Amino acid sequence: MKFKGIGFDDYGSECEGIRITAFLDAGQDNLTPLGRLEKYAFSENIFNRQIVARGLIDVLREFSDNENDFISIMETVARMSEDAEPTVRAELMEQVPNIAMFLHESRPNFPVAFSRYLVPIVVRYLTDPNNQVRKTSQAALLVLLEQGLICKTDMEGKVCPVLLELTEPNSDDDYKIEALAIMCKLITMLGKDTVEHRLLLRYCELCSDSRLFQVRKVCAVNFGEFCSIVGQEATEKLLLPKFYDLCSDSLWGIRKACAECFMVVSHCTSAVVRRSKLSPLFINLISDQSRWVRQAAFQSLGRFISTFATPSGTGFHFHEDGTLTREFQSRNRQREQSKNGQRSNKLEEQTLRQMAQKHNTGKRDFAKTEHKHGKVLSASQTPEDTYYPPAQSLNKPPAEGIILVRSECSTPTFNQQTDDMYNSFHYWRPVLPDISQDLELLQSEGKDEETGKEMLKGEEEVPNLNPKDPAMSCQIQKVLESLQPHLDDPDVQGNLNIKSDLELIENVEEGKESDINRSYEEEKSKVQNVVPQQLLDQYLSMTDPARAQTVDTEIARHCAFSLPGVALTLGRQNWHCLKDTYETLATDVQWKVRRTLAFSIHELAVILGDQLTAADLVPIFNGFLKDLDEVRIGVLKHLYDFLKLLHADKRREYLYQLQEFMVTDNSRNWRFRFELAEQLILIIELYSHHDVYNYLRQIALDLCSDKVSEVRWISYKLVVEILQKLYSCGAHDLSLNFINELVVRFCHCPKWVGRQAFAFICQAVVEEDCMPMDQFAQHLLPCLLSLSSDPVPNVRVLVAKALRQSVLEKCKIFTCTNSPHTHSCVFSIIKILNIIIIIIIIHQVYVAHLSPSCKLYIPTSCAGGVWCKSAHRNF
Repeated sequence: MKFKGIGFDDYGSECEGIRITAFLDAGQDNLTPLGRLEKYAFSENIFNRQIVARGLIDVLREFSDNENDFISIMETVARMSEDAEPTVRAELMEQVPNIAMFLHESRPNFPVAFSRYLVPIVVRYLTDPNNQVRKTSQAALLVLLEQGLICKTDMEGKVCPVLLELTEPNSDDDYKIEALAIMCKLITMLGKDTVEHRLLLRYCELCSDSRLFQVRKVCAVNFGEFCSIVGQEATEKLLLPKFYDLCSDSLWGIRKACAECFMVVSHCTSAVVRRSKLSPLFINLISDQSRWVRQAAFQSLGRFISTFATPSGTGFHFHEDGTLTREFQSRNRQREQSKNGQRSNKLEEQTLRQMAQKHNTGKRDFAKTEHKHGKVLSASQTPEDTYYPPAQSLNKPPAEGIILVRSECSTPTFNQQTDDMYNSFHYWRPVLPDISQDLELLQSEGKDEETGKEMLKGEEEVPNLNPKDPAMSCQIQKVLESLQPHLDDPDVQGNLNIKSDLELIENVEEGKESDINRSYEEEKSKVQNVVPQQLLDQYLSMTDPARAQTVDTEIARHCAFSLPGVALTLGRQNWHCLKDTYETLATDVQWKVRRTLAFSIHELAVILGDQLTAADLVPIFNGFLKDLDEVRIGVLKHLYDFLKLLHADKRREYLYQLQEFMVTDNSRNWRFRFELAEQLILIIELYSHHDVYNYLRQIALDLCSDKVSEVRWISYKLVVEILQKLYSCGAHDLSLNFINELVVRFCHCPKWVGRQAFAFICQAVVEEDCMPMDQFAQHLLPCLLSLSSDPVPNVRVLVAKALRQSVLEKCKIFTCTNSPHTHSCVFSIIKILNIIIIIIIIHQVYVAHLSPSCKLYIPTSCAGGVWCKSAHRNF
C-alpha cells in the first residue's frame, strides 16, 4: 500500500485505527489544512469522502475558533451534502446531531449557523431516494427535536411544509408512512395553535386513508397524543368522528391500538360525551371478535373508568406532587343540593297528604310499614342519594329499611306537575286500591289541612296488630292464659293449636323480612350512578376464571392494578360494588395479583377511610403479612402509610407482628430487612415511648447485628431515632437503660465492627441532637474516648471523624457554667484535642511506612468515602 502525500487515496476500509483527521497534517502538496479538507472532501475516492464526513466533528473542534475557518468548513459541509454516493450522505447525516450539539455548546451564534447550514440538509434528506439516507435523516431529526436544538420557526417554516408535502394523497406510500410517524412525534414539540392550523386537518384525512392500513394504524397509535394537544373542543368536533371509524376498522390491529389509547381520548372529552358515546364504543371493543382486541380493552378498562372521576364526586383531588387528599364540597353546592332535595320531597309529601285524606286503608298499610322498617329518607337528601328500584320491580313490595318522612309544611296547590309525579310514584304495595276516579274529586274539591289532620288522628287510633309490639304480645299472652283450661281438652288440642300457629306466623313474618333484606342488599350492591353500569359489570367480571381462558391469563393482575383508580372513581359510598371483587383478588392463586394489591392497599385505605379500612382492608392486610416474601414486601414498603390510617388501639396490635418481618423465605434477601429498618424509623412516631422501648428496641438491636453491612448501617440510624424518641418523651430511666445496653453491645463488642458502629452512633447522636450534651458527656463520651486507642485502625479513624466533625462542633455547650459536669467536660475537650493530634501524627508517620498495595476503605456513610492506606497491625 502506498501513501499519496498524507491522504487516504489508496486506503481501504480496514484502516479504522488511523487518526481520522490525519489528512489535515502537512504533506507534500503545500496546501493549507482547510485546502486539504476540501481536496479530500471532493476526492474521486469514495472512502476519502467518507473519512472526511466521519471526521467533521474533530475538524470543527480544531478550527471553530476562527470565524472565517468556521464558515469555510460549514460551506464545505453544505456542498458535501449533495454527494452522489448514498454512503457518504448517510455518513454525513449521522454526524449532524453531534455537530449540532457541539455548536450549541461552543458557538454563541449557534441558532443562525444551525438554521442556515444544517437544517436544510436534514429536511432535504427526508425525501432522499435512498432508504438508508432517509432513515438516518429521520433518526437525526428526532434526536434534534428531543434535544430541543431546532427552533420553533424552523419547525413551522421548514419541517412542517415538507411533512405536509410527503403526506399528500398522491405521495409515495413509504414517504407517507414515514412522514406521518415524524408528524406524530413532532406535535409534542409544537404548540396547540400550530398543530390545529397546520397539521390537524391533514391528520384527519390520513385517519380515513382507505388504501394504506399502515397509515390508519399509525394514526390510531398516536390518536391520544393529538387529542391531548388540541384539547376538548377540537377533539369532539374533528377527531372523535375519525376515532369512531378507527374503532370499527376491519383490521384488528387498528382496533387494538384504539383500545390502548382509549383512556387518553376519554380525558379530552366532556362527561356527557364520555358517558353517551365513548362508553358504548368501549363496550363494543370489549366484546370484539378478536382476542387481542378484547385483551387490550380489558387492560384499559380500569383506566377508562377512572376518567369518570371528579373531585366533587370522589371527595379527593391530587396535588402537584401526586399526593391524594380529601376535598369537601363547597357550601354553595351543598346548599343547592339541599334546596333541590327539599323541593322534590315536598312534592312527594303533597301526594302522601292527598292520599291520606281519602284512603285510610292505604295509609294504615303504610303505617305498618313505618313501624317495621327503619331507614328514613330525610328532606336533606338529594335525589342522587336516594335509591330508586328498577322499573320492572316498581310493583313489588318495598325493600326493608325505607321510610318516607312526612313534613308539617303547608300543602302546595295540586297542579299538573304534582299529578305527573303522583302517577310515577309507587308505594310498592300490591294492596293499594284503584283511586283513578277519586283524583277528579280531589281536583274539584279542595281538602283543607284540618281535615287531613283529623284523618291522621283517626288513623293513630287504629290498634297496632304487630305481634312484635310488647303491648300486643302481653295481651296475646293473657288471652292464652285464660284459654289454657280449655286447651287442656284433647279434642280442642287436636283441632286447634293457637300458640304454634302464632309462632308459625311470627316465623313466616321473620322469613319474609330476611328475604326482603337479602334481596335488597343484593340489588343495592349492583346500584351506582357514577359510571355506566355495563362498564362496571365488565370490570367485575375480570376475576371470572373463564376470562383468563378466553381473554388473557394476566387479566386478574390488570384488574388488581387499576382497582384503586376504580375505587376512587366510585367513591367510598359505592365500595360495596367492589368489595367482593377485592376479596377475590386478595385470595387469587397468582402471587403477582396479590403482590399488586399489597403495593396499593395503603392508597385504597386513604380512599375508603378509617371505618371501611378497619372492617374490610385490615383482614386482607393481615393475610398479606403471612404471604410470600414477594407479597409481604408490598405491605412492608408502605407499612407506615397504612398504619398511620388506623386507630391507635388497632395500630398497637401490629407491634406483636413486626418481629415476623425478621423471618424471610430466603435469608439472602437482605433488602427485605433493609426496608424493615427504614419503615421502623418512620413508625416510631406512631407509638408511645413505652411501646418503642418494649417492642421496637429489640428489633433494632437485632438488625444492628445483621450479616449485611447496608442493613447494619441503616439500623444504627434506627437506634439513634429510638434514643431521640425516649429523650424527647422525658423517659430518662429508659434512656439510660438503652444507653447502657448500647455500651455493652457495641462499645465492648469483641468484634471491631461493633466498636466502629458505636463511634458512628455517637456521631449521629451529636449531629441529630438526640440528647442533652451534658448527658452525652456523662454517659457516652467516656466510652467513645476509650475507643481512641482501639487496636483496629478502622475504629480509630471513625472515632477521630466523630470527634472532629461532630463533638468539637458542640464544644460551646460544654462551656456552660450551669452544667453540673462543666469541669469534666472541659477536661474531656482537652483530652479530645490531644487524642486527635496524636492520631493525626501517628497516622502520618504510619502511612509513610505502609506498602502501597495495602488499603483500607472507610464506607461513605461513616467516613466520607476516604481511602486510607493501612496495615492490619497495631499502632
